[in-house]
Amino acid sequence: MDIKVVSTQPIEGQKPGTSGLRKKTRVFMEPHYLENFVQSVFDAIGGAGGKTFVVGGDGRYFNAEAIQTILRMAAANGAAHVIAGRGGLLSTPAASHLIRKNATDGGLILSASHNPGGIDEDFGLKFNIPNGGPAPEGVTEAIFAATKNIGQYRTLETPDIDLDALGEQKIGDMVVSIVDPVSDYAALMQELFDFGAIKDLLASGFRLRFDAMHAITGPYAKVILEEMLGAPAGSAINATPSVDFGGGHPDPNPAWAKELMAELMSDEGPDFGAASDGDGDRNMILGRNFYVSPSDSLAVLTANAHLAPGYANGIAGVARSMPTSCAADRVAQDLGIECFETPTGWKFFGNLLDAGRATICGEESFGTGSNHVREKDGLWAVLLWLNILAKKRCSVADLVQEHWKKYGRNYYSRHDYEALPKADASDLMDRVAGQLDTLPGKSFAGQVVDQADSFGYEDPIDGSKSSNQGLRIRFNNGARAVFRLSGTGTEGATLRLYIEHLETDPVRLTQDVQSALSLVIAAAHEIAGIGRLNRSGPDVIT
Repeated sequence: MDIKVVSTQPIEGQKPGTSGLRKKTRVFMEPHYLENFVQSVFDAIGGAGGKTFVVGGDGRYFNAEAIQTILRMAAANGAAHVIAGRGGLLSTPAASHLIRKNATDGGLILSASHNPGGIDEDFGLKFNIPNGGPAPEGVTEAIFAATKNIGQYRTLETPDIDLDALGEQKIGDMVVSIVDPVSDYAALMQELFDFGAIKDLLASGFRLRFDAMHAITGPYAKVILEEMLGAPAGSAINATPSVDFGGGHPDPNPAWAKELMAELMSDEGPDFGAASDGDGDRNMILGRNFYVSPSDSLAVLTANAHLAPGYANGIAGVARSMPTSCAADRVAQDLGIECFETPTGWKFFGNLLDAGRATICGEESFGTGSNHVREKDGLWAVLLWLNILAKKRCSVADLVQEHWKKYGRNYYSRHDYEALPKADASDLMDRVAGQLDTLPGKSFAGQVVDQADSFGYEDPIDGSKSSNQGLRIRFNNGARAVFRLSGTGTEGATLRLYIEHLETDPVRLTQDVQSALSLVIAAAHEIAGIGRLNRSGPDVIT
């Protein structure tokens, strides 16, 4: 085995964010760019010698080519074994499961999640640690430090391997196992959920539609929903993964899943609708003429998880990201379990899950999951919803509205201002931060500020601290507004404004969301001076 040592130099800007390193695809295709980052990952974790890794991605443009590069580099760095999905494909939750099931030393997952794909769109790469979860800040900081000091990387000059051939191949001295990307994950879902009850529900005439958005969950949905559970052929639409996601935006929200929304928001629509994103870790849930907010979905799943066999003995706790609504908090209080508020980013849930302190976790950005893996999991959420509906035999709307009657409704919305000039976004955040100490007691649009702070988090398991995780403003009626810059974009800056108001009056539980939040929105705009952004309104409202 002739190892090739290539001289290189640091490339600016290779700092992993909350979900790894994301850049435009053409940037990753530039000479040394991918190689520098991969070598930095290996260097940051103490080398690859003798180790086993999982490698796979969501199939976007450059996925297969990047995997060939990673395999050569892993072999040249002394890795003993790599497990890869056939065709280079693995959903992010399925990759997490393979890392855990095979007790590997981690995994390299190629994805930019819900971002568009194509040669002129986005690409990403992240390292997941041996528990199956995203690398925590200590590891990502070590990777970033390595990118700033790199002087060479190691690779082999070998032909591409056949990523479509199941079984074992070799690159140098390293074994590469090509596995079916669906089978192990499907078996895990069968352990967690009552497939018999879901089959009976679907056989009763209950109709579902799952939109894979031309992304990775298509093959998973075809096997699990149609073949294993008996949903009619065609229940999963847009189910063939595409390098550019069919020219669409694989983000499961009302703005981008328009085909699904139109079908479900109809008196003749299916009983249940769902969508997942580019790499399979997000979900949107719909009923006939009914949209379920991700925050409500987390609360409903927490309240009813015991109906699924995998959670029949109850759950230890629930965790949510700080911008996610407080709906799950009241469920936790009712169940007598712990509830945790963490920064945005699934990596912050890992310690809680590993310690057995939390069982179900969720984020407002259409991500929910449990302790079965260490990633959010779109299909898992869909199957838990179906399991609950199979047991309760009611509509999605009835289930959620009964939940509101018991716990109250957290009217909630997120307003995204995308691709802002970074200076404008930073100025707005600085403007709000500069007022935090003086806001309490002041009135804006009739809303009196009660508390204002910059959210910080101390991990209850290892004591690690994270500061400046979003600006929170709480009003004296319990409403709140949160300002945060997103870390998932690749162009400019994305400002996210989260607005929330709890309503417990039974006759006011079915208002229009934006109308119910109008005063809180107006107060947030006044405090932040959002009008200075020179935008007619948010780019996306969810």
